[in-house]
Amino acid sequence: MTQQVNKTGIVLAGLLLAILMASMDNTIVATAMGTIVGQLGGLDKFVWVTSAYMVAEMAGMPIFGKLSDMYGRKRFFVFGIIVFMLGSALCGMAESIVQLSIYRAIQGIGAGAMVPITFAIMFDAVPVENRGKLSGLFGAVFGMSSIFGPLLGAYITDYVSWHWIFYLNLPLGLLSLFFVAVYYRESLQHARQRIDWPGAATLVGAIVCLMFAMELGGRTYAWSSAPILGLFSGFAILAVLFLLAEKRAEEPIISFAMFRSRLYATSNLMAIFSGAAFVIASVYIPIFIQGVLGGSATNSGLVLLPMMVGSVVTATAGGFLIQRVSYRAVMIPTLALLVLGLALLSTLSPDSSRMTITGYMILVGLGIGASFSVLSNAAIHGFSARQRGAASSTLNFLRSLGMTIGITVFGIIQSHSLTQKLTSMGNGASAGSQELLFGDAHALLDPVTRSRMPEQALQTITDGLASSIAMTFAWGILPAVLALGTALVMTRDKLVSVAEPEDGAPEYAASTH
Repeated sequence: MTQQVNKTGIVLAGLLLAILMASMDNTIVATAMGTIVGQLGGLDKFVWVTSAYMVAEMAGMPIFGKLSDMYGRKRFFVFGIIVFMLGSALCGMAESIVQLSIYRAIQGIGAGAMVPITFAIMFDAVPVENRGKLSGLFGAVFGMSSIFGPLLGAYITDYVSWHWIFYLNLPLGLLSLFFVAVYYRESLQHARQRIDWPGAATLVGAIVCLMFAMELGGRTYAWSSAPILGLFSGFAILAVLFLLAEKRAEEPIISFAMFRSRLYATSNLMAIFSGAAFVIASVYIPIFIQGVLGGSATNSGLVLLPMMVGSVVTATAGGFLIQRVSYRAVMIPTLALLVLGLALLSTLSPDSSRMTITGYMILVGLGIGASFSVLSNAAIHGFSARQRGAASSTLNFLRSLGMTIGITVFGIIQSHSLTQKLTSMGNGASAGSQELLFGDAHALLDPVTRSRMPEQALQTITDGLASSIAMTFAWGILPAVLALGTALVMTRDKLVSVAEPEDGAPEYAASTH
């Protein structure tokens, strides 16, 4: 018995390493992008470094999650981590921005298999009464990676080489691979079933069209241009074909029958809305502190530290609480804190103190943290082991989709608001100030640029930037309220309220009371 517990602990350590590696990767790369572009060139193409990874990861999540249900977790986890390490090694050797983008897509394919299956293995490997605690630990790792990723990325880039932000994944990945490959034993017999190829093809195509439309729209091409409208049209057509394919498939990649469970449906909706709300704070708080207050911190890890600490607290606490109270009872008060935090952030002005902002950030962190641990348990609640891969991967996929849409939509809102503010403020400015006003206002993040600006122009742009960010936070209250409203209609299930379904259980077995 003790030996079995020790093996489970080793497997869980391997899974935590995989989550740490995958969740830290994007934040490390974001910190180093300035240096990478400086050495490799391709400033006009650097957006593809992030886009290629996100497209591949999001498209792969539901597909690999379903395949793990059909053919076993272990083989696809091993596949994912090997591909992720291969992509990491290639990224470190990239000699151009185009090569780096291609290799990042390979990384993304690996992450698309590794991330959702990591959670599915955790749910399979531990008894139901321990899942809450472990989900809290996994959620805490997500939060901590957001803190230490940028710090580590900045240090490696400045004192070693940007190549090593990718090579760092190799020892972590090998250790994780060894722990899981050697010590994890699957007890389930997975029946071979027909693969839903039409669903896989149309899903990948739809995600590619949507992601590229969002990445290129308003930057490379105007939103009303033919390429962007064509991409959105392609997304709409492929999305409809995907829905039709899933209705006909014997084993659909995303089973709509699972959404008949009210608990499952509400958990996924909350993942979308809370992801969109959270990403606003993650993106615009650093810009406000550095661009408006002139903060000296140049990486988001330091700036966002209070918010991430708050998220770690409720991610851990939420995992423990769901064994005593319902998922609903945890999500309602925490999401109320998220709404309150964003409402307070919408009142920010150039006169706001750093201490005040820190307090608001802690509220937002406390408000979002529980969703990382609670929703992952709620989404698989009542489903048999052969359905958990699909349930877990769909939740992760929809959370990522919500964050991606949030970044784009609220980026448009902030940019439009900033343009309006600067237009109204700049009417009486001098010709020199006008040139600065309608340049890149986000250049305020650079202390050197700030020091060279005329005082009047700096004040004008600072006021406009503060006002536009506050307006964006005000709009951000909407998805937070929608997440809270969804929590109010959740069922009253808690982690141990039902027995584990047998492998032959119906396609959806979660309670709906």
